[in-house]
Amino acid sequence: MKLILSTHNVTLTKAIEDHILAKLDKLEHLDRWAIDARVTLERDNDRALEKQFGCSMRLGVRGPDLFAEDRESDLYAAIDAVVKKIEQQIRKRHGKRKTAKHKVAARIKRTRQEVD
Repeated sequence: MKLILSTHNVTLTKAIEDHILAKLDKLEHLDRWAIDARVTLERDNDRALEKQFGCSMRLGVRGPDLFAEDRESDLYAAIDAVVKKIEQQIRKRHGKRKTAKHKVAARIKRTRQEVD
């Protein structure tokens, strides 16, 4: 998966980059067809301290891209919240795909039973 990491008013350290890469590995495990991830980290000096750091992530997958953003007082907490939101979206999409597959199979089974 290709990673595009951009920052705004945040110094990118090795620890932050490693944290993001670890979280993206988890997402890649859930959806192996993910093409790329665009992560934007920002710090807003004008905001109150409660919601000073922001993180947004766009995960490029087949079909519509997945997008999530969050603001927290801690940068790591914002990253974790965004990854959790993306993970929920992946699970929801996967569940819909499995449900559609099972509906078709159930319909075929029902028609076979009616014929017999």
